Amino acid sequence: MNRSSIITLVIAAAVLLAALATNPSADRHRVKIRESVGERNVLARAVGVGALTAFASSYHSLGVASYTTVGNRTVSWGAFGLVFVRS
Repeated sequence: MNRSSIITLVIAAAVLLAALATNPSADRHRVKIRESVGERNVLARAVGVGALTAFASSYHSLGVASYTTVGNRTVSWGAFGLVFVRS
C-alpha cells in the first residue's frame, strides 16, 4: 500500500467513527419533530400534534444514521448529530 491509500483509509475510518459517535438518539428525533411541527402550524402546536407524532414514531438506527417512522411514512432522519424532519 502506498502512502495515499493509507491516508485515505485513515480518513474514512475517522469519518465512520464520527458518524457512529454522533448518531442522533430517539429523544433527539422526537424533540426535533415536536419543534418542527410547532414551527409550521400554530394551531398544531397548541393542540399538541407534534408531541403526538413524536410519541407515535418508531426509532430505527443504522449505526451511522437513524430515522423515525409513523406507520409506513418516514418522518425524520439524522446523521452526524443532525436531525431533519420531512415536511
